[in-house]
Amino acid sequence: MGMERITFEGHSGAALAARLDMPEGPHLATALFAHCFTCSKDIPAAKRISQRLAGMGIAVLRFDFTGLGHSEGEFENTTFSSNVQDLLLASEHLASIGKAPTLLIGHSLGGAAILKAAPQIESAKAVVTIGAPFDPGHVTHNFNDALDEISAKGVGEVNLGGRPVRIGRDFVENVAAENLADSIKGMKKSLLVLHAPLDKTVGVENATQIFMHAKHPKSFVTLCDADHLITRPQDAEYAAEVISAWASKYLDLRPPAPPIGAPEGVVRVTEADPDGFLQDVQAGPHHHVQADEPLAYGGTNKGMSPYGLLASGLGACTSMTIRMYARRKKWPLSGVRVDVTHNAVHAQDTDGLSRIDHFSRKIHLEGDLDPAQRARLMEIADRCPVHKTLETGARIETELVED
Repeated sequence: MGMERITFEGHSGAALAARLDMPEGPHLATALFAHCFTCSKDIPAAKRISQRLAGMGIAVLRFDFTGLGHSEGEFENTTFSSNVQDLLLASEHLASIGKAPTLLIGHSLGGAAILKAAPQIESAKAVVTIGAPFDPGHVTHNFNDALDEISAKGVGEVNLGGRPVRIGRDFVENVAAENLADSIKGMKKSLLVLHAPLDKTVGVENATQIFMHAKHPKSFVTLCDADHLITRPQDAEYAAEVISAWASKYLDLRPPAPPIGAPEGVVRVTEADPDGFLQDVQAGPHHHVQADEPLAYGGTNKGMSPYGLLASGLGACTSMTIRMYARRKKWPLSGVRVDVTHNAVHAQDTDGLSRIDHFSRKIHLEGDLDPAQRARLMEIADRCPVHKTLETGARIETELVED
């Protein structure tokens, strides 16, 4: 997956830092991601979701709001309305480079900002909120102790997530005056609401209000016991999986015709859990599986092992090859089942101990086939392209790609 670091001008004229996660294969759509209050574009949940969508062919722009992360400007001079303006400018920048966003995603207060901005982004077809407040003013409960100071001095320092953040009076007054009801009703876009019932920062009743004010098509999916920031890898993975599956229903993700000889296009494998072995395997925009290792080998057993995937490729290719031949011959083959097992056999040779991988393949043929037909289909099984690749070997070229 490619990544481009870009900047664009925010509402105050300050340069806003962004990263555009691009698919390796065809670019089929673009998403605009708004991060949570006082967070940054690089929080784990945003990164995980962006990687998953990029694997589907969806480019994702995530940027730091004014005064946050690597963006210029003073956060204490921003407001909720200025965040919305930054989002609209991000959308305009994407449109200017031929990547107008069709999917909008917002986390926490970023979700509220996305709901406010969505009616003004005509290119967008679908909207996703994660832990978003229905009342943006809800965010001020995080700094109740400093409200008097902010009111008296115009700015005050609050502690958010263990770090000091300066909040301005304009922000407090502006966010308290916001009402999203009309924006949600007039959005005219598909909506997915993701929220954790045990969210202690933004209660789940906010998700209910957002969902009730929205018009169909709309979906509401619970994030179970996730926290507000979606900090656990498994929760970020689940959110990414739900968003990617849902988005594919509302976005046109039809890829161009693949080149002759490579119908599968790019198969992208992305690490999903740096503390284990879980991997996302994405083939084009529509096909996704996970690879992992068994618990005994330090994995989480959420997907097939690499050799399990290799064995499945052999079995699937064998079954398809048999079916194709029987169909052409119009033979009464009613069903095929292929059982494949893999073992690594260590043998002694002249150069010492060597490893030989052994695949055992048991083929079950169903139907009123005579002995000659069954024998011929067993011969055809050995013509399976994956079988031939495993027997003859393959050349692998590897290069390091700098992000």
